[in-house]
Amino acid sequence: MGLFKDYVSQTRKPEGFLGKMMLGGMNSGHAKMADWGFSHLPEIDPKGAVDLGCGGGRNVGELLRRYPKAHITAVDYSELSVEKAREYNRDMIAAGRCEVQQGDVSDLRLPSEVFDLATAFETIYFWPGLEKCFEQVAKVLRPGGYFMICNESDGTDATGLKFEKIIDGMKTHTASEIEAALRAAGFCEVKSDHHPSKPWITVLARKQSEEAIK
Repeated sequence: MGLFKDYVSQTRKPEGFLGKMMLGGMNSGHAKMADWGFSHLPEIDPKGAVDLGCGGGRNVGELLRRYPKAHITAVDYSELSVEKAREYNRDMIAAGRCEVQQGDVSDLRLPSEVFDLATAFETIYFWPGLEKCFEQVAKVLRPGGYFMICNESDGTDATGLKFEKIIDGMKTHTASEIEAALRAAGFCEVKSDHHPSKPWITVLARKQSEEAIK
């Protein structure tokens, strides 16, 4: 269990040799789930988007592909993930369409109200307090901007609950728990979807528009 625990714990903050191994499989291992999540996004044409907990950078690349006019920012807590995501998206970084930076979602050092879209794939399990972190996401979104969360665990599946016990600091969440935290953080139009045959969930929310606030 010792080596296994050390390896799977790299999902939280990849570091060292085991972290490199974990990141090596993240992009391909989560691709189908991520693409299922992407299918829930509305027809939008964002000028700027941010991927929070970007991991190996594959989903950043997908955002760049889907939104060719957008500038994409990626943030991850792990220095190793930042390095990997930069390598994966090096051409777009060189072209000025992408930047990857190290950061903490509980204290985002990003300008306020600049993004039309924020995404978070397989990462909120490790966020230190959903409502607090969701408030940080709301802060950087423009009024009317979207926030999409996609998780492999629905908070009740046996696999997710098993890893929750193994990995320090991990907490799986049900769609209802995520929805409640989003509303408490000021999001509206919150809706979720559960994959028909897997424990995958996607939750999509929108920051209140200026008109709604008035």
